[in-house]
Amino acid sequence: MRAVVQRVRDASVTVDGAITGKIGYGLLIYLGVVDSDTEDLCRKMAAKISKMRLFRDSDDKMNLSVSDAGGDILVVSQFTLYANLHKGNRPSFDGAGKPDHAERMYELFMQELRNLGFNVQHGMFGAHMHVCYENDGPVTIIADSEDLFGLK
Repeated sequence: MRAVVQRVRDASVTVDGAITGKIGYGLLIYLGVVDSDTEDLCRKMAAKISKMRLFRDSDDKMNLSVSDAGGDILVVSQFTLYANLHKGNRPSFDGAGKPDHAERMYELFMQELRNLGFNVQHGMFGAHMHVCYENDGPVTIIADSEDLFGLK
C-alpha cells in the first residue's frame, strides 16, 4: 500500500461535474493498493497516517497530527502510484491491485480513519476525477507499507 499525503488548506474532488468530496484544512491522501495488501495493513496505515505530525504548533514546528489540528481527510484512489517505467516510456500498471480488491481496501482504509474519529470525504473509485487543492507548506509525504512495516 502506498499513500501520498499532503497537508492542505482545502481540497475537493469532482466527478462528472459534481463534487463527491470536499474538506477544509486537513490531509489529502492519494491511496494506491496492491493485491497483497490486507485488512490489517489498512488499519496500520490509517493509524500511522493519522498520527503523522505534519501540522504546525504554536512554535511553528511540525508537531501536530491531523487530529490535534482539528483537520479533515480527503481520500482519493490512485492506482497510478504503482506505475512501472522500467520498460520504455509508457507506464505499466500491472503492479497495481485488481479493482475488486483495491476498492475493498480503499473502502476499509477510509472506514478505519472514520473509526479513529475523522470526517473522511472521498473521490469515486475507478472514476476519472478532478482534484483541486491548495497545498499548505508545501508538505507532501510518501508513506509506503514496505518501508514502514516491511510489508508489500
